[in-house]
Amino acid sequence: MNVRPLYDRVIVKRLEAEEKTAGGLFIPDTAKEKPIQGQVVAVGNGKRTDKGDVLALEVAVNDRVLFGKYSGTEIKLDGEERVILREDEILAIVDA
Repeated sequence: MNVRPLYDRVIVKRLEAEEKTAGGLFIPDTAKEKPIQGQVVAVGNGKRTDKGDVLALEVAVNDRVLFGKYSGTEIKLDGEERVILREDEILAIVDA
């Protein structure tokens, strides 16, 4: 299913949580926290100003981003979990 977010919204796929700690201990599923890092899957056209102009988004498809633990709205697309965020809920773009 193809979904295109509207205005300044972005669809993000959460990256997998760490399986082991730095010391080599395995983390059980019940103790894992939601990852706060993800990959942008789709972006909207941009935010509209009061004058009707469209401001382009700074994030693009395939960017790795950081966002708040409880930010956005979680949805399921084709059986996979995704998060819809506004661009201002994104905290940073991760440069590889």
